[in-house]
Amino acid sequence: MAEDLGYDIVLSTDHFTQKLAPTPALASAAERTRLRIGTIVLGNDFRHPALVAKEAASLDVISEGRFELGIGAGWARADYEPIGLAFDPPGRRISRLAEAVEVIRRCWAPGPFSFAGEHYHFDGYEGFPKPVQDPIPLFMGGGGPRMLRLAGRCADIVGISLELRAGTAEQLASEIGDAGTVLDRRIGWIREGAGERFDELELNVLLFGVEIGTPDGWERLARRFDTTPEAATQSPHLVAGSVDEVCELLQARRSRFGINYLAVNQADLVSMGPVVARLSGT
Repeated sequence: MAEDLGYDIVLSTDHFTQKLAPTPALASAAERTRLRIGTIVLGNDFRHPALVAKEAASLDVISEGRFELGIGAGWARADYEPIGLAFDPPGRRISRLAEAVEVIRRCWAPGPFSFAGEHYHFDGYEGFPKPVQDPIPLFMGGGGPRMLRLAGRCADIVGISLELRAGTAEQLASEIGDAGTVLDRRIGWIREGAGERFDELELNVLLFGVEIGTPDGWERLARRFDTTPEAATQSPHLVAGSVDEVCELLQARRSRFGINYLAVNQADLVSMGPVVARLSGT
């Protein structure tokens, strides 16, 4: 369905909820469609980076070079506490992620390598298989200054998200509606990390709320995310209006902020279809 509607990529999340595991699900998608595949995003603490590198390279081989690796520091307490995994402070999780990203890329490179970090140690290890792409595009994101500077420095695609220190879904919902108030600041942190390579980055936003063709769409979104209609219109995570109005809004956000990579939840796949078709020219 996504392919028929004009989407470019199918993305898998990574939570211990009622969903398929990312690797087999994406392998199936790669065999059934010509869409790109990717993760949005793997929790770094759930897997050793050698395993992440191996599974990512395997998906890239299976898909003939259509995979992108999204990886993050983890944010939801509900993924950690029920299975007895320590939910470390954000700084420690981000430090561990920074090492993991370096290790993963070295696993994809030719030849064996050694690495001695605070969190990971490798001694003469060589990753296999090697990916088709050189390298696999890396997707990272977040909402705080340290995570966004790291993403700007290391990633090819940066997801502009929320700063979820409490690690709860309630915090996620409460911050989506007012995210526009700090959007410029977050892009500034990305720019600080990226330096001269900023213009080479793709900037991603996940649309959490979509109302297409409903006359009171912004009011509905404001109630859903506990904010005002005025604030909702400024949030990069929300869209409402007719197909023409949503297309104009997304084009304006691209011109103003450089946001050029949008993701939608499965529930909004069909309703966003006409917008995707219009903007992709299909």
